[in-house]
Amino acid sequence: MSVQLRVVLDQISQVVDADQAQAALSLTAGLVATAPRGCEVSALVPRGGEVPVAGVRDVRALALARPELATAWRMGIASGAGGGLIHAPGLMAPLVRHDRANDNHQVTLTLWDLNAWERPESLPKAQVLWHRAMLKRAVKHADAVVVPAHAMAQKLADVARLGDRIRVIAGAAPDGFIVPEDAASRRVGLQVPEEYVVITGEGESFMSGFRAAARADADVVVLDAAEGAEPALADAASAAGLPERRVHVRGLLGTADRAAVLGGAQAVVATSTDSAWPWRAVEAMSLSVPLVAVESGVHHDVIADGGAVVAVEDVPDALLDALGTGARRMRVLASDRARAFSWASSAERLWALHADL
Repeated sequence: MSVQLRVVLDQISQVVDADQAQAALSLTAGLVATAPRGCEVSALVPRGGEVPVAGVRDVRALALARPELATAWRMGIASGAGGGLIHAPGLMAPLVRHDRANDNHQVTLTLWDLNAWERPESLPKAQVLWHRAMLKRAVKHADAVVVPAHAMAQKLADVARLGDRIRVIAGAAPDGFIVPEDAASRRVGLQVPEEYVVITGEGESFMSGFRAAARADADVVVLDAAEGAEPALADAASAAGLPERRVHVRGLLGTADRAAVLGGAQAVVATSTDSAWPWRAVEAMSLSVPLVAVESGVHHDVIADGGAVVAVEDVPDALLDALGTGARRMRVLASDRARAFSWASSAERLWALHADL
């Protein structure tokens, strides 16, 4: 009889976080590809969900749609989920009391960021409450909580009493994340200038990137901006000395459009210091784009020597180097570092985690 690892694919029919939804599918594909002998991958999905990953052995569709399922699981009502080995690539997990020793029932989950604890004002109140409630359930019932960086593991240990149940397994860029053949036409369609620097971040953190771009006399493309954020970002750029006409604000882009924009950038500046997996920084490295990042524990862990990880006041000098004499060297370093991350490698470590448990 084979051993089945069931992956919770809660965003199949309703995407709540595009990065995490893509990561869940990429991880599932990696689990299928790296399954040990005698092991198989199956899936748990909300009502109406269909799994677009080849090789998934069985799909169990639950009776509830995602919103109702989120409420039920928060309350500890996990009827229909069943037992066995379960991994949730997010906080959405059937966390209930179980007997791991006698019933061979394990539940693990991945926590991609600590925004609900470190920056609760940036999220809707209901979302903050749900995240905190689910982590409390994880403290009681999860066999392991996975985070993608060691710095996050240290921060999580301060937030929740999980002891040695905190494990580190990195993420990666989406499978097949390459600059598309029609990248130039995509950038034209997105009204992106021919030469530009991409800036990612949130809130006041953007200021360091805007100041650096102003000093470098560069146009800026801001990715992942929230709806309605353009006026505030333009004002911040102007305050940093960067004219509004040189700031091009874009919201969430599809994978191909995002690869086209990142791949065409002269450099990427990652300004966030959050305890969160740096999705765009990892994607930039995978495309060999020079990367400048504001110093943080996560950036040191993930980027390491794949980019210039510097103090806020040193971002302008680092960007000038990335746009000038250091460009070629930084492209090589980014590409080398990107090889450290793959969903196959992450999947192998997840299989090993469940074997260890």
